[in-house]
Amino acid sequence: MKVQLEDIYKMYINDLYRYLYSLSKDHYMAEDLVQEAYYRAFIALEEDEIVNIKAWLFKVAYHAFIDYQRKSKRVHIESQMEKHIVPNQRTPEKSVLEKESLRLLFEDLGVLKEMEKHAVVLCDLHGLPYQEAAKILGLNLNTFKSHLFRGRKKLLALVKERMSRDEGQ
Repeated sequence: MKVQLEDIYKMYINDLYRYLYSLSKDHYMAEDLVQEAYYRAFIALEEDEIVNIKAWLFKVAYHAFIDYQRKSKRVHIESQMEKHIVPNQRTPEKSVLEKESLRLLFEDLGVLKEMEKHAVVLCDLHGLPYQEAAKILGLNLNTFKSHLFRGRKKLLALVKERMSRDEGQ
């Protein structure tokens, strides 16, 4: 069991961190919540047989975030973003552009309503199927699709607006 959990940890740690960072906007909180999610996974994996581990881990991470949010009754938003990227032969220019694009994406995601943001992050950034993402958020499939559609539409409008402003300068 321990070896399997270590493999699962290595496989999904970056995805869970990015997901929790997109929710919390705080590097340290995201790290703590990832650890909390894996702690909960360690306890549950001994008792249950999980079929789709990635979706299940995202659900555990989401609930860890919600639990933290309920306890603190507020979410701290940091103005500066820290990003840990494992370098894979990138040039400094590409790295800077990628960080700036990601910063702008997180900024735009912050404008969306909570469920719209969760839907877009789970499906578009983490590639989860609609049914799994809906299950993670505790929504029926049609409600989830509505949130996803509205979130994508708003996000696209924000990106188009920024592009038109950038072209005008």
